[in-house]
Amino acid sequence: MQRSGNVIGTLFVGGALALTLGALAYPAMLGLDTVSTTPDRVIANTQWGPLTEGERDFVVKVRAAGLWEHPLGQIGLQKGQSKAVKIASQHLVDGHAALDTSCRKIAPMLNITLPNVASPQQEGFVTQLKGESGRQFDVDFANILRMTHGSIFNTIAKVRSTTKNTLIRALANQANDTVLDHITVMEKTGLVDFDTTVFNQTTPPKLPKSDMTPPNPVPGQPQVVLNPPPNPTSTPLDLNAAENGARANGG
Repeated sequence: MQRSGNVIGTLFVGGALALTLGALAYPAMLGLDTVSTTPDRVIANTQWGPLTEGERDFVVKVRAAGLWEHPLGQIGLQKGQSKAVKIASQHLVDGHAALDTSCRKIAPMLNITLPNVASPQQEGFVTQLKGESGRQFDVDFANILRMTHGSIFNTIAKVRSTTKNTLIRALANQANDTVLDHITVMEKTGLVDFDTTVFNQTTPPKLPKSDMTPPNPVPGQPQVVLNPPPNPTSTPLDLNAAENGARANGG
């Protein structure tokens, strides 16, 4: 109990992070709060299977997740104090670069417009951690990212288990593997306060949708690309496999 109290004390220094964790961190932090009014409504019939509103939003939100977590991983490589935090940072950069490539591949195939900027809520986390250093950075980095990845895990599973679209299914497979990996490396830092994490995952506050929604890209603006590290270990989707899956399903 004493250790937990010390960690919590570190987390809530000055009340600033208490506000952040209490007011910002919950499933929508990764952009997977329900945006659609009718997520199960089919909006297009494609050669890869029907596409629903919820599945379209899933692709947009996976892209948005990378737009804040990839740069945060780069920040962690520079500012992280412990080896475990630096390793976790490498996983963020590596995993989200591959996921982003997959999103940018399938979005035009499904006529989905991708954002170039994360949501205001997500950008707020980046701003906060940019202003921190030392152990405070490491602790907040591990706890914020463990919480947000934990929040998204069940949503990915639901998309994977219900979609009839082979491209969405493939992206959900990749997202599931990536998020589980990121959950694991955050836990390996030894800095995660599980009581606070579970509390914030299961009792989300309500925020305006404008805070949780990435803005539409500016017309004519070049698409932001999240570059992989020098020696990447994560790989984007194999679209040939998705094409074969569509043919096997009669698409």
